[in-house]
Amino acid sequence: MTKSNPDIIYTIVDEAPELARHSLLPIIQSFSNAAGISVETKDISVAGRILAAFADQLPADQQVSDDLAELGQLVKQPDANVIKLPNISASVPQLTAAIAELQAKGYAIPDYPADPKTDAEKQARARYDAIKGSAVNPVLREGNSDRRAAKAVKAYAMANPHSMGDWNSTSKTHVASMPSGDFFANEKSATITAAQAGGAKIVFKGADGAETVLKSGLSYAEGEVVDATFMSAAALRTFIKDQIASTEAGTLFSVHLKATMMKVSDPIIFGHFLAVYLEDFLAKHGETVKALGFNPNAGLGDLEARIKGNAELEADYQAAMAAKPAMYMVDSDRGITNLHVPSDVIIDASMPAVIRAGGIGWGPDGKAADTKCCIPDNSYACVYDETINYFKATGALDPTSCGSVSNVGLMAQKAEEYGSHPTTFEAAADGVIEIVLDSGDVLHSHAVQAGDIWRSCTAKKAPILDWIALGIARTKATGAAAFWLDKARAHDAELIKYVQAELAKAGVDIPIMDPRAATRFTLETMREERDCVTITGNVLRDYLTDLFPILELGTSAKMLSIVKLMNGGGMFETGAGGSAPKHVQQLVEQNHLRWDSLGEFCALGESYKFLAEAQSKPVAAILGDAVDVATQKLLENGNSPERKVGQNDNRSSHYWFARYWAEALAAQTADAGLAAHFAPIAQKLAASEADILAELAAAEGKPADLGGYYKPDTAKTNAVMRPSATLNAIIG
Repeated sequence: MTKSNPDIIYTIVDEAPELARHSLLPIIQSFSNAAGISVETKDISVAGRILAAFADQLPADQQVSDDLAELGQLVKQPDANVIKLPNISASVPQLTAAIAELQAKGYAIPDYPADPKTDAEKQARARYDAIKGSAVNPVLREGNSDRRAAKAVKAYAMANPHSMGDWNSTSKTHVASMPSGDFFANEKSATITAAQAGGAKIVFKGADGAETVLKSGLSYAEGEVVDATFMSAAALRTFIKDQIASTEAGTLFSVHLKATMMKVSDPIIFGHFLAVYLEDFLAKHGETVKALGFNPNAGLGDLEARIKGNAELEADYQAAMAAKPAMYMVDSDRGITNLHVPSDVIIDASMPAVIRAGGIGWGPDGKAADTKCCIPDNSYACVYDETINYFKATGALDPTSCGSVSNVGLMAQKAEEYGSHPTTFEAAADGVIEIVLDSGDVLHSHAVQAGDIWRSCTAKKAPILDWIALGIARTKATGAAAFWLDKARAHDAELIKYVQAELAKAGVDIPIMDPRAATRFTLETMREERDCVTITGNVLRDYLTDLFPILELGTSAKMLSIVKLMNGGGMFETGAGGSAPKHVQQLVEQNHLRWDSLGEFCALGESYKFLAEAQSKPVAAILGDAVDVATQKLLENGNSPERKVGQNDNRSSHYWFARYWAEALAAQTADAGLAAHFAPIAQKLAASEADILAELAAAEGKPADLGGYYKPDTAKTNAVMRPSATLNAIIG
């Protein structure tokens, strides 16, 4: 990174975190400028990525730079310092909604071609497919993850515990997974040898002997772990049918997937659930709704929109729904079911919510009920199954005393399943899918049937070794820990070889446990009021850094997430954004934003401290320490956002943060010039408290106009998010 680069890059994203940025970033930039620290932005929002993808087709005044690609290069530099807010991992419905909004704003971008036929449509589809799902994270995550609750956050949660549902041994809530034919059962894995290193391709060989290249240009390095597996569509549909039939009266039916991150496989799995659930309706009207453009992968919401106004279809649809078990609801008040939109029920948020509530979901009647939780693949379902079983036997955790769980996650350089999108395919016919090395040798081979979902993924040697070293370091700092690896799973067996060798070199004894055993070990450690480190792969990193924080803190948005980039830089992530859509809805309707920027505060403090060390800027450490003081004081004084109009919201919490931050900087003695600069600012913020809070409160209770959802109007959003003229004048 050259001297012309900003000291800190703050990301432009989507939904509630992006709205909060309009209020918080001016404060950050003002305080940073006083210390000679530059903070600039890069746009990784879904709208920004769409416009960048079609820049060559837009007029000059509408073109935007490809900020994600630029950041992808920057994170490989030793001085990289990025604060990354949660961004949308776009599902197809979200992507098409964003496209429609941009088109309405005058951007001449093409429609999303669901069934591309022409070369232009195929090219557009390829560009859009690169935006779907976890398109951002694989580009930026050039390091492994160190995620934990900041001390101030944990102390506050223990002193102010969130509500927990009651568990009892008679609960019918349970996890159901496929007995066979899933990704876990069919997985094959190999560590590439020196002789195997080089190019490779993925091919499909049909029953007639014809060969189709599914993916060419692959390259594997020595030491890289390469996996391949598939899920049987026939076995999946049999499983779904059995689970629907076995759902007991009074128990809700639900499916929990990750259609956002696993953007190829999980929407297909989701579509199978919908198709089996509505098999009677589709048997009668399948051709009709297909002609209307319906694809089961799009969800019930799309179907309802397409059949609206057709009395026969609507009546038969309602009858088909009524004939099946009651469904777990996303929003029972609005009739939004588990199968309405593939991105609405995301496993790492939905399963912890059920568990935190005591095994309870909400049904279409608006009442709580036990829930059958279908998680088809067995790779990680056992974590939730064991957690539910544990709480049935022992009762809920006590947030006032339980230990804290941190995570070290292998995710660098597109590690594991979340890097599998370009190498995931739905078999077009019966045949064989193989990974063929340039030598002609077949690395992996699977016999598949039409509709089966085949995927391959990798984990490179350098990230694996870096992950193990980070796990050892965090274990030494924390105490209890375990590597979550299952010797009975093909991929994990390859990683275990690396782990055992590195532990022996380091002379360290850290247990290696399969995910089920590790789940119980971690929960028991928490209950013993001890902290614990979970050292996991990429998907479990994602799942566990929601599950345990939601049990401990009531939310995963308040976690400190440090990505130690492998080339020396740092990326500081600010937590989850799963509730962001509901927060935006409330802001638009009531002008009250309950998004909590605590994750941003934690990331900001760590970013300053990293800057101080990486670029020898001691003034940055002073700002970082003052951020910690301000965060602690904000929590202690109850200035965090609350749920209702008239209570604290995101904007008022930013006022209190700015005030406490200024007071901390004015009080510090390490830099007299900085103290002198911030003393009058702190005095003005305190003296103007009544005026500022009144101006912020005056804006609430009526609709807010943002000028867009995926691409809000900047002026309108600034007006909504910075309604206090007094505060704006003081901050600048």
